[in-house]
Amino acid sequence: MNRKIVVLDGWTLNPGDLSWEALEELGEVTVYDRTPAEEIIPRAAGAAVALTNKVPFSSETIAALPDLRLISVLATGVNPIDTEAARKRGIPVSNVPGYSTESVVQMTFAHLLNMVSALCYFTEKTRGGAWTSAPDFTFYGEPLVELAGKTFGIVGYGAIGRRVAQVAMAFGMNVIAFSRSLTPGTETGGVRSVTLDDLFASADVVSLHCPLTSENRHMVDRRRLAMMKPSAFLINTARGPLIDPDALADALNAGKLAGAGMDVLTFEPPAESEPLLSARHCFITPHNAWATREARLRLMAETVANVKAFFDGKPRNVVNGLG
Repeated sequence: MNRKIVVLDGWTLNPGDLSWEALEELGEVTVYDRTPAEEIIPRAAGAAVALTNKVPFSSETIAALPDLRLISVLATGVNPIDTEAARKRGIPVSNVPGYSTESVVQMTFAHLLNMVSALCYFTEKTRGGAWTSAPDFTFYGEPLVELAGKTFGIVGYGAIGRRVAQVAMAFGMNVIAFSRSLTPGTETGGVRSVTLDDLFASADVVSLHCPLTSENRHMVDRRRLAMMKPSAFLINTARGPLIDPDALADALNAGKLAGAGMDVLTFEPPAESEPLLSARHCFITPHNAWATREARLRLMAETVANVKAFFDGKPRNVVNGLG
């Protein structure tokens, strides 16, 4: 049996602090830190199993790899893969759900706490001497906001959204949610379901936790941003294209929104011309909410389990109907 395994973009999973040893026990493993488009087919040629995070597998790429028998994605989202083309070839596409839930929830509230407590602002001012030269024991500049009693709106109510709701309620917040699986007007576990427009209009915090689809691209557009309270905060730890970046930058620069915390952007890494990089009260982390060592250890272990299960004839975490 062909047990050649190729990892096409392994650096983001393992920048040097993890081990590929468990994967190497399953077959002949070749790991590339990154793979440019022109090298995908040459590097994957002859491999039975291809592991990828963001390296795309189009129908043309899949057709050019006759030995390929499994694509295992080093993530939850499978957007870079033509899953239907893989299905027609009889190639299961596996992913790793749930590995980063706690880490993403943590980053969601890191962004929120930074904005409501103005941590970056006060740290910078203190280092610059504003506190040492102040006439009082305390120093003001940016408004401070208490979360208790405010309304937290969650867009997308899967595992991450539900966990975010629990943490928000622990802060004493009222939680509302929108999801295609929820019926507006119902309440479950203290979380009230509302329409998407109602959520944007009434929430003090809007946090995105939904997958990207053709239907919800730029769902946070000028119309929905105009619905939000000027005192509201927007957080995106899901997918960059859920937000129209020009519309959000304009809203922030015009003071029509109190702040935005972004872990994802439309293009990654962003171009220097990305409007959100210089937008007022926009705080950006480089798509690393998922990347705690603990989360990456789970991702590695689950990926190894996916490959082992496939070699054992029992594919797991299959997303294209071939499990």
